[in-house]
Amino acid sequence: MVHIVGAGPGDPELITVKGRRYLEEADVVIYAGSLVNPALLAVCREDAVIHNSAKMTLDEVLAVIAEAEAAGKMTVRLHTGDPAIYGAIQEQMDAMAKKGIAYDVVPGVSSFLAAAAALRQEYTLPGISQTVIITRQPGRTPVPEREQLRALAAHQSTMCIFLSITMLETVVAELIAGGYTEDTPIAIVQKASWPEQKIVRGTLATIVAKVEGAKIDRTAMIVVSHCLGADYELSRLYAPEFSHMFRKASR
Repeated sequence: MVHIVGAGPGDPELITVKGRRYLEEADVVIYAGSLVNPALLAVCREDAVIHNSAKMTLDEVLAVIAEAEAAGKMTVRLHTGDPAIYGAIQEQMDAMAKKGIAYDVVPGVSSFLAAAAALRQEYTLPGISQTVIITRQPGRTPVPEREQLRALAAHQSTMCIFLSITMLETVVAELIAGGYTEDTPIAIVQKASWPEQKIVRGTLATIVAKVEGAKIDRTAMIVVSHCLGADYELSRLYAPEFSHMFRKASR
């Protein structure tokens, strides 16, 4: 059996209970070494065989899995954050399905959620934004034309931009071209939940200069939102004059 496990954003305590249990029990662990905090591997059995997939091709990963399956061993495929977001797991799942290899997926805490926690920020504030867009700037992996940043910026919603910190100047230009004003708040969170977590705040007009001296070049989340430091309406859920199935209005 293969368990595809979301490792969480970095803090070893932010892996799920189920994910940690599978990691403790695994005979074979294949982890995304470029992003997963190696501290998570401390819970593995001493005799577990551990592979760093950062140095492997897809075929090599599948070969390790197939060999483990043939020997009746349990494999954990450990991905950073939640594997459903930029995890490249679909091709692995499809290949395993074709080979008749049983697998399941254990979700994890995504870095865009860890970034919100680091910023002490809710992404969906009444009257400000009720939509969160998860996206990225095109790089070696293309983005469909309809999903370019300038097109998504027209919604003026909260945007969490992955894998794009090295192209920050282009990101800012695209967001402004799409309709965000230069005074729109933006925050960069590097290694959210790690001990070396770093936060840089600014506006679209100032953020590039602020990041230049901060030594941020990878594993960083870009958050663009009018929610950052905004005045907002209070939720109706807890308003005394608001009734719902669990509480009658008090006035």
